Amino acid sequence: MSINKLNPVLAPCYENFPKGRIVSLIVLRTTHSETIFRTEGSGEPMCSEFVPAGLEDKKTIVQRLVMTKRKQVAPERRRGREFLRAHELLYTSPKEGALCSLNTNAPCEMCVDCFLYGFAAGGGGAQKSRVWTEDAFSILTAGQAVGDRTINAIFENGTMRDENGKPSTALNTSEYIKPGVHFIDVVTLKDVTADELRYAIGNILLTSRYGAISSRVGRMENQILGVFGSIAELPSSLELVQATYDALPKPLEHPFDTDVLSAAIKQVIATWTNKRGVSMQLSQDELDSLIADVDLHWSETERDDFLKRLDKSYQPFRLPPAEKKSKNKSKKTPVETES
Repeated sequence: MSINKLNPVLAPCYENFPKGRIVSLIVLRTTHSETIFRTEGSGEPMCSEFVPAGLEDKKTIVQRLVMTKRKQVAPERRRGREFLRAHELLYTSPKEGALCSLNTNAPCEMCVDCFLYGFAAGGGGAQKSRVWTEDAFSILTAGQAVGDRTINAIFENGTMRDENGKPSTALNTSEYIKPGVHFIDVVTLKDVTADELRYAIGNILLTSRYGAISSRVGRMENQILGVFGSIAELPSSLELVQATYDALPKPLEHPFDTDVLSAAIKQVIATWTNKRGVSMQLSQDELDSLIADVDLHWSETERDDFLKRLDKSYQPFRLPPAEKKSKNKSKKTPVETES
């Protein structure tokens, strides 16, 4: 299997201390519906940044849309936790006595999600995330990729006025990202095992809703176009977007052909094994084999065994709540000496 080629940069088992092994994923994210990347209800415009258009064309400054790192990892993390919950692999928080949940300052500190994506227990333990993300940038400019839509809410009589003639106040204009907009991203995985790699890739490929109001809009498809092994990080997502922009035929217009964009991205990353610290890149056949391997482990017949095997791999590093408290207390107690 192609995953064996990555063995030099995969951990044989979970370890508490990093050893500089990195697997990087090149991810193409494409909107398939109206999408909103901003703080919901804040009234702020769509997330964007002014950056140089390309690595060669640095004088031209353009405004690109931004899919922030939190907008990426949070839905993917929640997606994985859905399966952990379904297979009863979330644990009870020692702090609150409730099942592990996000954004409650009470992680269980023992589940797959806590070990891989990290946690901060607020005065207790902490685990740094081993899934590193950064802002993903659109290849097209904000002006090309953003539209405005007028939102209204009519009464049951089919008009904007109720039976007493009072007008509805539910009328405003909202920005949205158009369907068919592409975001390019580099995801870095540090010191992960083979099963942790399968879990992280599965979360990316199985997540389909992102951004604000994701219950109604925000449909997105993720594709992995490259996998690298290294002892150093790859160029940033912004550098990848700029290099891809330089490689594309101009002018760029929405909607943009996904196949043309994918070919340009693969052309850019084909030279990245020459970068310092980068030792390998999976070929297209090896990448296809890896994705097939991930799909197999996440399939209906294999998923339960896969998730339970991954969960069991952390058992030597789990401490019961009472033992944790005793260990922390022993560290704080001064040592008595004989006089």
